[in-house]
Parts: sequence; structure tokens; C-alpha cells
Amino acid sequence: MPRDKFQRQSLGVALSTQLQQTRVLVVGAGGIGCELLKNLVLSGFNEIHLVDLDTIDLSNLNRQFLFRHEHIKRPKALVAKESAGRFNPNVQIEAHHANIKDPRFTIDWFRSFQVVFNALDNLEARRHVNKMCLAADVPLIESGTTGFNGQVQVIRKKRSECYDCNPKETPKTFAVCTIRSTPSQPIHCIVWAKSYLFTEIFGTSEDDAQDLDTTEDSGNAKEIETLRQEARALKVIRESMGSADFPRRVFQKVFSDDIKRLRGMEDMWQSRRKPDVLSYDDLSAQASEDGRHVDHDDQAVWTTAQNFAVFSKSLQELSARLEQLRATSEHENAPPILTFDKDDDDSLDFVTSAANLRAIIFGIEPKSEFEVKQLAGRIIPAIATTNAMTAGLCVLQAYKVLRDDYHKARNVFLAKSNDRIISSEPLRPPRSECAVCGVTQARVDVDLSRASLNDLVEDLLRLELGYGQELSVSSDQGVLFDPELDDNLPKKLSELSVKHDSFITVVDEASEDPRVNLVLAVFEKNLADQDKPILLVDKFEIARKTKSSSEHITNGHTNGQASDGLSINGIKDVSRKRSADEAGLEAQLASKRGKVIESSTAKSSDTDDVVVLDGASGPIVLD
Repeated sequence: MPRDKFQRQSLGVALSTQLQQTRVLVVGAGGIGCELLKNLVLSGFNEIHLVDLDTIDLSNLNRQFLFRHEHIKRPKALVAKESAGRFNPNVQIEAHHANIKDPRFTIDWFRSFQVVFNALDNLEARRHVNKMCLAADVPLIESGTTGFNGQVQVIRKKRSECYDCNPKETPKTFAVCTIRSTPSQPIHCIVWAKSYLFTEIFGTSEDDAQDLDTTEDSGNAKEIETLRQEARALKVIRESMGSADFPRRVFQKVFSDDIKRLRGMEDMWQSRRKPDVLSYDDLSAQASEDGRHVDHDDQAVWTTAQNFAVFSKSLQELSARLEQLRATSEHENAPPILTFDKDDDDSLDFVTSAANLRAIIFGIEPKSEFEVKQLAGRIIPAIATTNAMTAGLCVLQAYKVLRDDYHKARNVFLAKSNDRIISSEPLRPPRSECAVCGVTQARVDVDLSRASLNDLVEDLLRLELGYGQELSVSSDQGVLFDPELDDNLPKKLSELSVKHDSFITVVDEASEDPRVNLVLAVFEKNLADQDKPILLVDKFEIARKTKSSSEHITNGHTNGQASDGLSINGIKDVSRKRSADEAGLEAQLASKRGKVIESSTAKSSDTDDVVVLDGASGPIVLD
């Protein structure tokens, strides 16, 4: 019996045949990405490209079902390809262990796909994919989850709202590499203490992964060796639980040995303050009396010595509790573990003191136990079932996109509700004031060896396209030209960091009847000497801005960014000579107001595990 017999009966011969000829891109192999890749493989899609920069961590295994213990520290994209390929060996899966923002992923490369799926947890990367799909005129299926809530959005140029049509407040998102290596805020230290240290000592440790893949073709031999060294150290410490020197061993590893290792990474501290190493003996001498009463004062911010005393005492109390559970356990195959409970005094004491000691090491302000309880109690885990439902909805919407049935496509919302779990709405038309899709887009061939900013402004914009004196030009690097900034005119575009696949935004600042923003996609090309260094590829018309625009009315759903990729909040307007929406410079303005996204410079973590802090009293979502 043919493998696709029932698929053809369900979808019809025409769509089933089309799926076999469709080339799709999946960006992200995390919680949604694993479910999505499985669905695509089983739904008849024949060629799938997968891009992800992240590696597999122990915390991924509870919901990213394509991964196992032996895959820890291996690239997610490569392992997902291997695991999903077993569902259907006939499917061609091309895995890219890379950043989706790498220059090799050009507009032409995006244009080679019939549909793109976003399964990201990074706002900047999501905006990049949105922009590239619009430039390539390729449909995008956007998705995301946070706890029990989920959302699927269909995006198509000129036919629906894009990802940036509803301004988004940048979430305070922190990658796990930041939490473990370069914390800069109290919340980083609290999450480290609660979700990493507490779990490593009293829960399920990475040391329990016995069958690690160390074959040379896995491409991770060095990482596995480092992991084994860390696992051996943790194993010795965990086996000494209950002994008199157990607190010293734990303290020495996490507050001394690990910090010394981090200090040895010189490149990491070129622009950061190096962490300080704490001494067990010095603090033990200072804290001989402090820990007997301070743990009952949850409003006070403890000193270093007081934190040490509380840490030692809580560590001993929790160790004794776990030892007792082990002694009375009747299940040898499932050894007992402790889980964090914010209402348990010993657990909260441990997390508060450990977080504060780490904060002191990195020069961060410690917090009171009351504040730690508030923050630690709002950490919400990702829900595997929500990811699975969202991924299924993505594929259903993709069927409509491939049939060009956009009038039947829907934006779908998941919510934990007694009335309705799934709700939907028709696609909304693009917003004319959107800085990303409410613009005129065009392609220009540029000889970067010759082209100057003056060639762009004077020859192309003013002479050929008829712009007046009041205009501004910007790129991803910032403002290149405006009437008050003409110093860059003689410079070559290459000197201004304009390169292949860069985007240049032109804003008409005329007081009467201005045009909408013009976004030029730069394609590097060696042009003949007799040709101009900048040439328009196609003819186009630039629409005029409407004189007034009504407020955008939502249907009550929040659109937002969350652990597995849901974008929920909006960037606040910043008034200046021209608005961020007009100039397309929201990212630049946000960076001027202060760094709002903490991420590793080595990774633009497409699917990094993250912590999202939503406002002053909102939830912290830990993926």
C-alpha cells in the first residue's frame, strides 16, 4: 500500500501532489520547532530546510521530544534532522546549524521556498525573518506560545498584517548563556539559583545522562569532554551529600572554581567587569553567628556573610530531607528528588542566598527574600501540549496558503478558558502606517566598489525618483543622511556598512503630500564602468501617505513574545523629528533608550531557552 494513500484521501490528489513538490523552511528547532518538523514530515512535505543555532540542554528534554540524553550539547538542527528523518526516510531534510541572520541566508535564498515557518523565541530574529519574507514575497507562518496560551499568524505581503504591524513592546529576554556565564541583573541570578543550581543538587542532574555521544562525527567532542568533567565533579559532590564537608564542596564549585574558570575567558570580560571569587573560609569566619536569626527577616537585604550563613544552613536542611526520602523510598528505579516551592522556607532560603551570593560575585544588587519570592514564584514553564497544538495549527494554515485560499486562512489563538480553548479571526489587511510592510519596497543593483551615498541621494532619489530636499536615509546601522547630517555624502556605501542584502530606508519628510517610506534591498553587482553605480531593477510607484490614520482596534487578544516565540507586547512611541515607525528605526531607538535585550554576542540564539519578564508584575516565562 502506498505510504501516502490516506493522505491523498484526506487532502485530495492535487494538494497532496503539491506538498511533495513544496520546499519549506523551518526557523527554530525548539519546543514548537520539534513538533512542527514532525508534523511536516508526516504530512507529505518532501523538502524541508531547518535552521537553528542552539545546542541541546538537559532542560529541553521534557518537551522537545526529538532529543534524548545522549544528544545533550549536540546541535539541535542536526539532531532534529536525524530524529525526524526516521518518521519518513523519503523526506529530504537539510539542517543548518547557523544563525538565521547570517549573510549566507539571502533574500534570494528565502525566495526559493514556497512557505516559511517561524518557531523562534528571539524578537530580533523574528523581525528579521518577517522582513526577509516580505522582501522575498514568500508567505510566513508565525507562531508562539507562553504557558497555556498560543498564537498562529499568517503573514503575506500586501494581503495581511505582518509581524510588525502591531507594535511590540520589547520583552526583557535573557538567554541561558547569559544566566550561566554573564549575568547582569538580579533576575538572572534568581533564575540561575532556582532553575539550575537547585535542580542540579536536589533534582535531575545532567550527570544522569550516561550515554553521551562522543563519536568524532558528532562534531561535539570538546563540548562532551567538558561536560563529562563537569559531570564528574557534580557526581562527587552529590555523592557526598550528608557529609560534613558537603556545604564546602558545593560552595567551592559554584562560587569559586566555576568563577575562576569564567575569569579565565579573557574575551568575555573585555567590556564587562570580571566576577569576584568568594572564599569559603573567609565567609565562614564572618558568618559564625549571622545565620541564626537572619533567615526569618525576609524584608532585609542580607550581607555577604549573612547570605553565606543562610546558604549553608538551608543546604544542610534540604540535604537531610532528601537523604530521608531516599532512605524510605521503595522505588529504586525512580530515586526521589526535591522540587522548588516558593512557600517552603528551606527552598526559598536556598534560592535567595545562592542568588544573592552570585549577584555579589558579579557586582549586581542583591535582593531581599520577599522580592526573590515574588520573582521566583512567577516563573512559568513551557507547556508541551500547547506547543503541539500550535504546531498542528501551523500546518493547517499552511495548507490554505499553498492553495492560495487566503480568504479562508485564519489567525488562531489558544487560551486556557472555560468557554473556548481555540479562537480565530480572519486575516487583517496590512497597516498603511507599518514601518515594515506599509512601505514601498524595491531592489537596487549596487556596485559597492564605486557607489557613494551621494550617488544614492542625488542621482537616484532626487534626480531619478523626484524626491525633494527634505528626506532622510538610514540603514540597519543608523541614520546615514538627513538635511542636518550630510557629512557622509562623499563616503562609499561600503564604508557606511552597506553590503549585499542590506536594507536602506528612505523617509520623505516633505511637509505637504509626502510619500510613504521607501525600502531599498541592496544587491551587490559588478556594473560596467559606463553604467551608474546604482541601478533600479524594476519600475515602481511610491504611494503617498494618508493624511490621517485611525487607531488600530484589536479583538481583545494580546499579541506577544514568549518563550517559544509568541510576540505579545508593544514598543512605546518615541517622539522625535520623525517617528520610529516612519523611519523604520525602532531597534535603533530602543537601543538608545537602554539595552532591552540581553543575549550572547556569540549567539543570536534563535531558539535559546529564555526567561521573559513581562512588566513589573507580569509573569516570568522560563523555556
